[in-house]
Amino acid sequence: MAIDRKQLIIEAATKSFSLFGFKATTMDQVAKIANVGKGTIYTFFKNKEELFDEIISSLISEMKRAADEAMDSTLSFHEKVHRGLYQILEFRLKHQLTIKLFQEEKEMGTPAVMEVMIKLEDAILGYLKEKIIAAIDKGEIQECNPEVTAFIMLKLYVALIFDWEKRNEPLEKEEIAKLFEQYIFKGLSNR
Repeated sequence: MAIDRKQLIIEAATKSFSLFGFKATTMDQVAKIANVGKGTIYTFFKNKEELFDEIISSLISEMKRAADEAMDSTLSFHEKVHRGLYQILEFRLKHQLTIKLFQEEKEMGTPAVMEVMIKLEDAILGYLKEKIIAAIDKGEIQECNPEVTAFIMLKLYVALIFDWEKRNEPLEKEEIAKLFEQYIFKGLSNR
């Protein structure tokens, strides 16, 4: 029964954070949505931040699973990275909680939300870094600094998907894949 209540609380908090953001969510709201006493929440979580952290950790795991599912072992490394990154960014775009967090970070700069956004980005970078190290070990790509390479890959991808759209027509998934391959794997040189 205890696990069910904890899960109810997590689901209720996720709903509340998704609707109202971190700053506007209260433990009273979460208790009401979960249909439990406020004290019940504190038997599982010390405070709102700890509850939020639990939800974000679960979200990161879901995101990694979605990326792994998008990767096919028969594909080239650059195609795997493209599919994985695309899946992660699509996940972030479609998941109501991350949408609300991006909005709150941009509009209010809530410190707890800013921390979480860094945690999300670090998780994505760590995931990419692992994939890059594995590709180096298998001889799929040349020796490079995996941390810097993960950072460049993510930032290029984010720029092509989000930043480009601010002033231009959105790029198609296939076009993003081609550009990513050209700039990261082939380079611009004719030699």
